[in-house]
Amino acid sequence: MTHVVVVGAGQAGASLVAKLRAVGFKGEITLIGAEKVPPYQRPPLSKAYLLGEMAEERLYLRPAEFYADQNITLRLDTRVSGIDRASQKVTLSDGEVLPYDELALTTGAHPRTLPAAIGGMLDGVFAVRDLADADAMAPAFQPGKRVLIIGGGYIGLEAAAVASKLGLEVTLVEMAERILQRVAAPETSDYFRALHQGHGVDIREGVGLDRLLGDNHVTGARLTDGTELDIDFAVVGVGIAPATILAESAGVAVANGITTDTHGRTSDPHIWAAGDCASSLFHGQTIRLESVGNAIDQAEVVAANIAGGDQPYVPKPWFWSDQYDCKLQIAGLNLGYTAVYLRKGDAPGVQSHWYYKDNTLLAVDAMNDPRNYMIGKRLIEAGRSPDPALITDPATDMKALLKP
Repeated sequence: MTHVVVVGAGQAGASLVAKLRAVGFKGEITLIGAEKVPPYQRPPLSKAYLLGEMAEERLYLRPAEFYADQNITLRLDTRVSGIDRASQKVTLSDGEVLPYDELALTTGAHPRTLPAAIGGMLDGVFAVRDLADADAMAPAFQPGKRVLIIGGGYIGLEAAAVASKLGLEVTLVEMAERILQRVAAPETSDYFRALHQGHGVDIREGVGLDRLLGDNHVTGARLTDGTELDIDFAVVGVGIAPATILAESAGVAVANGITTDTHGRTSDPHIWAAGDCASSLFHGQTIRLESVGNAIDQAEVVAANIAGGDQPYVPKPWFWSDQYDCKLQIAGLNLGYTAVYLRKGDAPGVQSHWYYKDNTLLAVDAMNDPRNYMIGKRLIEAGRSPDPALITDPATDMKALLKP
């Protein structure tokens, strides 16, 4: 009987094993996770969970009994220390050896951390990636406390929003010229800068961290412009790196993630990869998508192919972020855009930014505008690009753009 071993019990791993059973796979399945809890949602960690609005059990992707009911062996609090490709076996951290017929790596990603030399290992310095991180920092989020957020990407901005809502004094530093510079147009940066400043967040752009100060616990920060801040704790949101060490040590091809073909197979015909750890082709470019949607979709395609299918994976990028009362929804990828067009909504704070490369629609950022997000998403997936003049014209019936 075929044995599928899945390493990494996050969104991708949980989706993969569930899909295997859904498509009728009858073989043995083992899902291995390093954490002590069943697979859970990560996006709420920096939002609803940190705010205390969501209990731990509500984070779980499926009830714990689901895995037993589906005859899936769930190995929690367990790490894989090595892969022997020749004998098709994985070695666990306790020395146990598991044979596999097909191996799927859904190892996710790790938060980038600050070097110890600049105070990265001081107490009171937190990252936001897993449940343990959120639990460790939650007690620090007390009204009146002073927090430094390092990094102006979505994770940093979400943490800043939570801290502000809970009554903390929030300073956010971004080394680049503007927040969200790596992922969004200046128009979107401007929107979220104004949103955060309106909630009292001190945003400092073009300023980096020189070092954190303190003996054992962080007490301050020196910025690259010479400014010194008194702080009670710090949250580091400077991006994530794909968890590829296991694949690399086994000789599996890696390039900004574990390299996969259009079917999710790696350079080893019996090893697959999906989710944040995997890179794949998108419009001729090798990319790695860090999103829940990609983790689910890619994992389900891999599951179908492990079960004997021949299904190519076609990424359909979409993302979201919740900050204060604003829901940002993103469809597509804005790589190589040449122009951005604004469509204003009929209420304050409602708008969408439409990215074009010459005459081709690439992506949409929609702020509190779910209707135009869905229209943009459908247009992008259909390969259709309306005249930008129609996008910016308030009289345009946007839904009509979907008609043949």
